[in-house]
Amino acid sequence: MALDFGPLLVFFVGYRLARWHFGEANPITATLVSTAAFMLAIAIAVLISKVKLGKVSPMLWLSAILVIFFGALTLYFRNPSFIQIKPTIIYAFFAAMLLGGWIRGKPLLRYLLQSAYDGLSETGWLKLSRNWGLFFAGLALANEAMRAMLSFDTWLTVKVWGVTIVSMVFAMANLPMLMKHGLNLGEKEG
Repeated sequence: MALDFGPLLVFFVGYRLARWHFGEANPITATLVSTAAFMLAIAIAVLISKVKLGKVSPMLWLSAILVIFFGALTLYFRNPSFIQIKPTIIYAFFAAMLLGGWIRGKPLLRYLLQSAYDGLSETGWLKLSRNWGLFFAGLALANEAMRAMLSFDTWLTVKVWGVTIVSMVFAMANLPMLMKHGLNLGEKEG
């Protein structure tokens, strides 16, 4: 989780520190500085994942590629819209993959999470893939609405804290369904 959330936290803290350092009247400079920090942090996360875990998750690879690509566009064009669209693309990609797999009867989330949900039945994996696919589709739409209606400052705060909290609540809301479909929470039979 630190490898996934850490770079985003660096982006948020970097933006806040840069706004403080460069002044409230200069949000573009703060955005550029924090975007560069975000790009560096995600590259470091990939490296740490490879060295410490021996592999880099597909989600981290995708996020890193998009952060570096859209971060570079943000820096080159001096336009924060590019880094703001990155979450929409990630969310839409995951929604399309998970819902496409669900429609074909293939729970693609099982391949991403592997052994994270020990004992979960095929039906449970399919429902979980569907639920997360719909959730990601909702996040993509919400990110686009936030980009259109909110300042960069507010968008970033909602992105870091709001989306994280909503994602955790959504994950917990799926627990009863997961338990109904065989999720093993570590209880030993005695």
